[in-house]
Amino acid sequence: MNILGHSSFAWIPSALYFLFFLREIKGFSQNSEQNQASFTATKASQWLLLPILILHGVALHESIFTSQGFIFGFAQALSTMAWIGVTFFWFESWYLPIKGLRVIILLAACISALLPVIFAGTVLSARAIHDPWFRAHFIVANVAYGLLSLGALHAILMHWQDRHLHMPTHDKGNSFFARWGNRLPPLMTMESILFRILSVGFVLLTLTVFSGLFFSQTLFGKALFWDHKTVFGILSWAMFAGLLIARWRIGLRGLTAVRWVLGSFVVLLLAYVGSRFVLEVLIQR
Repeated sequence: MNILGHSSFAWIPSALYFLFFLREIKGFSQNSEQNQASFTATKASQWLLLPILILHGVALHESIFTSQGFIFGFAQALSTMAWIGVTFFWFESWYLPIKGLRVIILLAACISALLPVIFAGTVLSARAIHDPWFRAHFIVANVAYGLLSLGALHAILMHWQDRHLHMPTHDKGNSFFARWGNRLPPLMTMESILFRILSVGFVLLTLTVFSGLFFSQTLFGKALFWDHKTVFGILSWAMFAGLLIARWRIGLRGLTAVRWVLGSFVVLLLAYVGSRFVLEVLIQR
C-alpha cells in the first residue's frame, strides 16, 4: 500500500516522534525527586528511540533511492537533517547530560519526518543510484548538513539559554520554559558540544564540497557545474572555516559565535534546501 507515492509506514516515525515529544513535555511537570526516580525509565526510553530511528532511516531510503531513480527535494533534505540530528543526540546522550535538548530535537524530527510524505521531491538522476561512489558522497553530504543543522539549532538554544540566565529571578517564574531552561546543560557544556558538532560537520562538509565537484559529471554531464548550489556551498564552507579558525586562534564565543554559526548555516541552507523549496512549493517545478 502506498500513500502519495510512499510506503504506508512512512508517516509512522513522525507519529512516534510526536509521542516521545509529548512524553518529554509531561516530564517537565515533575519535581526533581520524581526526575531522579525516573532515571531508569529515561535510559529505557533511549533504547525505545532506536527502532524509531531505524524506521525513519528505512522510510528515508525508500523515498530517495527509488525504482524511478534518485529522488530528492527540500522535504527529503530536511527529514534527513532531522534524522542525523536525532541520531547524534542518541549517541551523545549516553555520555553527556543533554536530556533537556531532547524536546526541541524531537519536535523538529516529528515535523521533518512527515514532509517527504507530503512533498515527494523530484527525480534528479536515473543513473546516479547505481553508482556506489555517488551513494557514499550523498551519505557524507547529508551527515554534514544534518550535523551543521543541529549546530545551528544548538546555537539558537544557547542564545535563548544565555538570555534566560540573565533574566531577573522574579521574571522567570515556574513556567514550562523556566523548567526546561533549568534542565539544559551548563552554558559552557553547551558551547563545547556546539563546537564539537561544528568541527565534525565541517570535516564532512569539506569532503562534500570538493567531492561534489567531481560528481557533477554524474548528475549534470559536466565536470564542473557552476550553479547557485556550488557557489553557496563553497561560500558556506569558507564561512564555517573562518568560524573554526577564529575559535581556535582568538577563542571566539558568545553572541558573536552564535551569529557566525547562524549566518553560515543560512548560506548553506540556500545552497539546496531553500532553492528546492522555492522550485517545488512556490513555483511548483
